Amino acid sequence: METTIKAWGNSQGIRIPKEILTQAGVSVNDVMDISVMDGKIVLEKQFRHRSLEERVAAYGGKLILDGEFDWGEKVGEEKW
Repeated sequence: METTIKAWGNSQGIRIPKEILTQAGVSVNDVMDISVMDGKIVLEKQFRHRSLEERVAAYGGKLILDGEFDWGEKVGEEKW
């Protein structure tokens, strides 16, 4: 796909089609790292830890913290 570099204030910018962003798993306002590798401009989505609320939302908004969890038999020097 072809695009053109345009002036944007004192910088330059390109428009990235929605189809390309979707394929790359990138959304509007995502923070990107930009670098040059072997003469090519590389954009990479920054890794960001998700908050507890974001993680819970990914599982339907249900977080059950009551009760006990069976971790199985101890296998090392842990104290129970």
